[in-house]
Amino acid sequence: MERTFVILKPDAVQRGLVGEIVARFERRGLKIVGMKFMAVSEELARRHYAVHQGKPFFSGLIQYITSGPVVAMVLEGTDAIQVVRRTIGATRPAEAEPGTIRGDLGLEIGRNLVHGSDGPETAAFEIDLWFGDDLVAWSRATDPWIFE
Repeated sequence: MERTFVILKPDAVQRGLVGEIVARFERRGLKIVGMKFMAVSEELARRHYAVHQGKPFFSGLIQYITSGPVVAMVLEGTDAIQVVRRTIGATRPAEAEPGTIRGDLGLEIGRNLVHGSDGPETAAFEIDLWFGDDLVAWSRATDPWIFE
């Protein structure tokens, strides 16, 4: 099973969309193996967004992700990274397909509700950064009906 990292950003939390967004991932068949409701420290934000340091939007990213609580999650499933990214939709909500989280619930790129890892290396880095070894290995009664 592949694992990926997801953040429900401050706008998702403030708008009361946490339950709806989590439900979309669960309905796809993805399994939650880690979840935290938390305030993001500036240090964690800088480490998470380090690849963008020096870009004009970097300070805005840090300000935004630390502006309110987030929900950080690790999801597991077949092709989890690709499935999560397709469920989230295009970065720019105006370009996101209807039926995706951003396509249905977002309007602005700076308030696009959710982050998902973009590849296996990024997922491994982000999972370790945000969760370390603090994940739960478990089996759902429905797993045989979801996974071959």
